[in-house]
Amino acid sequence: MFWRMVVKALARGRSKRLMIAATTALGASVATAMLSVVFDVGDKVNQELKTYGANIEVRARGAAVLTELYDIEDAPVASVGLAEADLPKIKTIFWAFNILDFAPFLSTPAVFNPDGLPVVDAAPGASQTGDSSAGGQAGTAGPEVTVVGTWFSHHLDLPTGEHAVAGIVNLRSWWELDGGWIADQDQDLALIGSDLAEDLGLELGDAFGLDGRNAAVELRVAGIINGSGEEANQVVVPLAIAQRLAGRPGEVDSVEVSALTTPDNDLARKAARNPDSLSISEWETWYCTAYVSSIAYQIEEVLPDAVAKPVRQVSESEGAILSKTRLLMLLVTVLSLIASALAIANLVTASVIERAPQIGLLKAVGASDASVVRLILAELSLVGLFGGALGYGAGLGLAQVIGHSVFGSAVTARPIVALLVAFLVVLVVLGGSLPSIRMLLRLRPADVLHGR
Repeated sequence: MFWRMVVKALARGRSKRLMIAATTALGASVATAMLSVVFDVGDKVNQELKTYGANIEVRARGAAVLTELYDIEDAPVASVGLAEADLPKIKTIFWAFNILDFAPFLSTPAVFNPDGLPVVDAAPGASQTGDSSAGGQAGTAGPEVTVVGTWFSHHLDLPTGEHAVAGIVNLRSWWELDGGWIADQDQDLALIGSDLAEDLGLELGDAFGLDGRNAAVELRVAGIINGSGEEANQVVVPLAIAQRLAGRPGEVDSVEVSALTTPDNDLARKAARNPDSLSISEWETWYCTAYVSSIAYQIEEVLPDAVAKPVRQVSESEGAILSKTRLLMLLVTVLSLIASALAIANLVTASVIERAPQIGLLKAVGASDASVVRLILAELSLVGLFGGALGYGAGLGLAQVIGHSVFGSAVTARPIVALLVAFLVVLVVLGGSLPSIRMLLRLRPADVLHGR
């Protein structure tokens, strides 16, 4: 009898029930989309931010000590470096799959020679013979420039038997180049910063010479880096060229690592200050979580002579951006559900007012307040269930649209989102029905049946 009354009530008030279902579906779709993105946004935002630089810097222990003692960025590292052959070990740590990319760097001064010849008045210690093939005739000493050697797209054979590619092609993906990237095998090509190229009068395809501490090389401009950073005044070459100029074969000054990390919390900050202060359980949690400090610690484990330091400005910015993004999406979710609840409250109240004579008659023939409330809640539950299911499906589609348009990848559908949306739909329907329930409880059959 009860369900027959529910079905008849739904059939009679079809238009208002459809409006309630549509309102519920709208709120559920927004909640589904936002919650799906919230649970998936961490990795996606981190992936996006990783395209704008590294968040861990690795240096030789001796160079790092000099930097900390004398508070200088360019510590004298001519005799203190990392072994290039050890760098593939970075991809063997516990969080190896979170290491998105890394690149070594070796910086050395060199004397610029527009003729591509060994210069006469070179910098102290510079070779007069070198690798230039320009017929033995000496050139004129030019200005001193900073040469930076690095990997561009370097193939790695890992100790685990796996393979990987690392270098600045991905790590410096925001660089705007006139020309193009060069390969690590190109020992006669270089990239040059736009400001330096203008000062030296170089254009694409021009040849020039560099005379370093240990050798001289002749190069050709393969690309010009347009930017306002330090790269605008540098010559960027394959690592082997910089090592030859500096007389430091197989060495690098530093390594920049781009890692996918979890935002820091109190445990991560405590570990960053002193890992030895952690209890056993805290240590296990910290070590097995992708905090930037735990990844840096694991890099030091595989490179014992190195010091890995998080780039705090980058890692802290990542956490702040991620937290604000999640907060914004949760705020949108809450506001959409509140709007849905208010709309449902108005629709249900209007429906109760229209059905006041019917409800008054039910009470007059002996129906209790509880049974009338159960009838109304049963109707709203069925309508809310229908609207919530439609909204959940639409929300999953909306989440994919957001994922592909904003992050360029799909958003993973998580079971927990379905449970949360179901719970929120129940809260919205119950919250929206509270004003009408209060009206039902105050409704007196005599007043309604007499038109008062």
